[in-house]
Amino acid sequence: MLTGLGAVLEVFDPSVRIGLAIVCGLSLLAGLIAWAGERTSPEQPPGPAPSPEYVPPRQVPPALAHFTGRTEILGELDKVFAANRPKRRGRAAAGTSLVVTLHGPAGVGKSALATRFAHEIADSYPDGQLYVDLRGSAEDRVQPEDVLTGFLLALGVRLTTDPGGLGELQKLWWTWVSGKRLLIYLDNAVDDHQVSALLPSEPGCAVIVTSRQPLYVQTTYDKRLSEFSESQGVALLARLARDDRVADDLEAAESIVRLCGHLPLAIGICGGRLAARGHWTLRELADRLGDERRTRLDELEITDRIDMSVRASLQLSYDEATEMQRRLLRSLGLLALPDVPDWAAGALLGVSELEGADQLDALVDAQLVEYSSADRTPTRRFRLHELVRLYAKERADREDSQERCEAAVARVIDGYRERAESVAAARWPQDWHRKGGGGRTGEPAAMNWLRSERLALLACVDQAAKLQMWSLTWRLGRAFCSLCHSLRIFWSDWREVAEVTHEAAVQLGDQRSIGIALLERAAVVGGLGQLEHARSDAEEALRIFRELRETWWAGRALRTVGKSLRDAGNLDSAQQYLLDAITAFKEAGDDWWHARAQRNLADLRLSQRRYDEALELLEQAQKVFQRDGNRYSNAQTQRVLGEVLAAQAQALRAQGAHAKADSISIRAGLMLERSAEMFRTRGEQWEEARCLRAAGDVGAPGNGLRELAFVRRAKTMLERQGDSWGVARAMIAEGTALTRLDRIDEAVDVLRDAVASFRDLGDRWWQARSLRTLAEALLASDQQTDAQEHAEEALDIYRSLGHQAGVNRAQEVLARTVETSSDQ
Repeated sequence: MLTGLGAVLEVFDPSVRIGLAIVCGLSLLAGLIAWAGERTSPEQPPGPAPSPEYVPPRQVPPALAHFTGRTEILGELDKVFAANRPKRRGRAAAGTSLVVTLHGPAGVGKSALATRFAHEIADSYPDGQLYVDLRGSAEDRVQPEDVLTGFLLALGVRLTTDPGGLGELQKLWWTWVSGKRLLIYLDNAVDDHQVSALLPSEPGCAVIVTSRQPLYVQTTYDKRLSEFSESQGVALLARLARDDRVADDLEAAESIVRLCGHLPLAIGICGGRLAARGHWTLRELADRLGDERRTRLDELEITDRIDMSVRASLQLSYDEATEMQRRLLRSLGLLALPDVPDWAAGALLGVSELEGADQLDALVDAQLVEYSSADRTPTRRFRLHELVRLYAKERADREDSQERCEAAVARVIDGYRERAESVAAARWPQDWHRKGGGGRTGEPAAMNWLRSERLALLACVDQAAKLQMWSLTWRLGRAFCSLCHSLRIFWSDWREVAEVTHEAAVQLGDQRSIGIALLERAAVVGGLGQLEHARSDAEEALRIFRELRETWWAGRALRTVGKSLRDAGNLDSAQQYLLDAITAFKEAGDDWWHARAQRNLADLRLSQRRYDEALELLEQAQKVFQRDGNRYSNAQTQRVLGEVLAAQAQALRAQGAHAKADSISIRAGLMLERSAEMFRTRGEQWEEARCLRAAGDVGAPGNGLRELAFVRRAKTMLERQGDSWGVARAMIAEGTALTRLDRIDEAVDVLRDAVASFRDLGDRWWQARSLRTLAEALLASDQQTDAQEHAEEALDIYRSLGHQAGVNRAQEVLARTVETSSDQ
């Protein structure tokens, strides 16, 4: 008798247990009877015949009564088996058995699906259906020898001697299945070695295999099962907890499914608990699952059997992993990231990226980690199922010290910090180095990286702050803000990270870090129209840098204060700050920032209608950018030149110099379109949108429809980028373009939206400008009363801001409303 035979016999149905004390003579007699029967009956399959008392085995376990979902896969399986259905009894054509493998993570419902389908096709295999649960750890797995012994006994084979090992057992197995139509169901296989020894060579047989990992055996059909969809999960919950209970609180049912991570095992456990506790509402169970003070895995456990406990099911896969793989899984559970790039595995383990990636791939094969995607960079990305993450963290809390856990997390965050700083410095070198010079890298590289890593970066900043890793928080936050600033995207994230970065600097107690963080925050709040807040932060940063005698940073703070004052309409005050910034950069020897501050001053001169001075400043700045080969900054300067020329043309037209105005406006339009094209080819969408908006605001005769198209395209681009201020600014340009086309009703509607947007943003200067533009449009449609009301409101705001140029223009519009009323 084979070693372990008694233990194997207990695995199988008692009906197949055969006494092994039968005498050799009876075995010989049975063989002679089988031989005689084979000669007299052509329908009898070839190969040895069982004993007369033999009953074909029917070992497939009962199917779940509450089985639901998987309709599509069941349909695929139907087609596979229909195409390979065994013929009527008789010798089949030469070939191999039909082999179907179903693999996927723990608890995804592989066995439930396989069992359901095995019952559906059982009648097609009248010679028997064999089943074995191959579950076991890598150290204590069920051995193929024991399985074959059990199968042979189930088929009525009399084993009176030891066949002599796996090879001899396989020969005996192949002999006894020859000509038979058997369904063989191998559940919970550990690996392909365990399965390949059990596959019959008979084409009339079929094999269904389930495993947690892909099996590299020759298969007819292989399918990876994923989690349920939300509708499938709710349907399973309803089957167990009753349809009416689920229908009464569908929202709670959907919440339960989401908290179970759409895992069928977890949903089934929840359904069972609800069925056993009729007094529970679905909301109560959802609250228990979502309560951070409770352990969700405890709620998803009825007993410690793997089919009754998510934790026990996951532990089986965990125990099969190597120690290094287990440590990686535990470390992954500590990260708050939605997914991780492949390099993070090496950082978590403190090994090379290549070795870490190998261990990560092993966890993917074990179905403990899921391959997410390849991102835009491209980098392979991976994620943990939420319940696996909870289990991994639970094991880390139990097996690893706090110091070890925090060190692993810190290595990943530091890896992100290093990469973010590198990308940000390449994108905008002048933000990171004095006399940075050179041009920015094109948008796609930085944009693709930031879009791919945005959620991970946000999670890293948040986790670093929660762990009070203040230096990492500050450096990573600073890099994130620099990228958002240069790309002008993710405004709400930018604002949030700027706040955290400032808090980190305060916690560090480093004044220089605080000053830089204040400028980062000023940049985003200023861009969102919160000009007073921006000016306050910049003024505090200026105070700090002056105390530290940081001339270069003080120049940047002066420039930010000046821009905030200019955007708020305080042109006289803004002028002095910008002049001081120009002086500071000159003293620091930084030509790029000196030229950029000159461009900012040119913007102010444009608001003052001092067009010749603005053009002179821009030409000086352009020479610097052209000398340094900085095409990005040169294109920005060209845009401002176009805006100044367009404003100059409008002023000339108002004075009656139409011919000169037309010539200048044509030049302005061409300049702005060239700038837009340059930014488009570089992938700089925000800058392209600014150029298009300005091109639509030129007002060149006969170009109205083209200009309207430019403005609307710019507005759409800014909407996609989340630039609410830029969208509101584009609305003013759109309203003006519509007014020039005599589409007054449309213009009024758009301009009213612009007024409301700037009011919501808290930008009073631009609110006044949109009110003034709205009044002009209303005048064009002879709505003098409404025009007067809006002009008066604009005038009040300009006066409160001390913006004299604005006051003058609002008074001009107001005077026209009075004149028009008098004429009528």
